[in-house]
Amino acid sequence: MTHESGPETVKRVLASYEIGRKLKQLRLRKKIGLVDLGKHTGLSASMLSQLENGKMVPTLPTLARIAMVFDVGVDHFFADRRKKALFSVVRKGERMKFPDRPDAPAPAYHFECLAFSSQEKSLQAYLAEFQPMEAEKVTPHAHEGAEFIHVLEGSLGIYYIDEETVLEAGDSVYFDSGHSHGYRSLAKGAARAVVITTPPRL
Repeated sequence: MTHESGPETVKRVLASYEIGRKLKQLRLRKKIGLVDLGKHTGLSASMLSQLENGKMVPTLPTLARIAMVFDVGVDHFFADRRKKALFSVVRKGERMKFPDRPDAPAPAYHFECLAFSSQEKSLQAYLAEFQPMEAEKVTPHAHEGAEFIHVLEGSLGIYYIDEETVLEAGDSVYFDSGHSHGYRSLAKGAARAVVITTPPRL
């Protein structure tokens, strides 16, 4: 049996997956503009617009960049949305690691998503590595929901509103993430912790 494999055939097959529509759904769900998404992915807003409108066929590396930002697996763009995984395993070697702020010259921390392959979830878990820095360089932020942190290694300083609390290995904290908060390692090396946020966020 002979199968067509020309460019037009490949394009037609990819179009059937409606990758652009799925990309736009993810972006709108997270309430992110094309320009902001471009900053996180390193792709131009015009390219992202063409991808969403089906005017451009994305490469695998391009999809991987977008998938990392939205905390989904690349298979999200090829999956039948009617089939929802209720049991999702992420192996140690499959975790994706990226900085908290891709545009920052010296990110405060890096994190690895522990459940990126699950398409529907009410929380997000990360393995985070916080870097040592001076107190005045900590950049506070706030976001909707709540946050839970359990320190695995090192000494972690958490700024919450106007006060810094020190957590050692084995300590945990739960807080309303709608208030200003920030982190830093207080030791010479990095501090590592499991961070859980709800609702899932970027």
